[in-house]
Amino acid sequence: MATINWDEYKEHKKYSTKDDNFDMLLEFIKSYYNMSSPNEIYKMLTDDSIAQMMLDKRSINDAETLENYLYKL
Repeated sequence: MATINWDEYKEHKKYSTKDDNFDMLLEFIKSYYNMSSPNEIYKMLTDDSIAQMMLDKRSINDAETLENYLYKL
């Protein structure tokens, strides 16, 4: 599984139209890593401590909850 490249994320963040850091991170993962599966995205997020804090803040505890969040974007 790939790890989040935070340097590339910071570069992506400069040009993003999103206001929320978590929304920007999801947008980044979907575009930079070409991921669309909520299961893959959730696994990547849980493997990173910063991303895990973002999940915890939004009470996202599984891939299904993440999928519901993605549909709201």
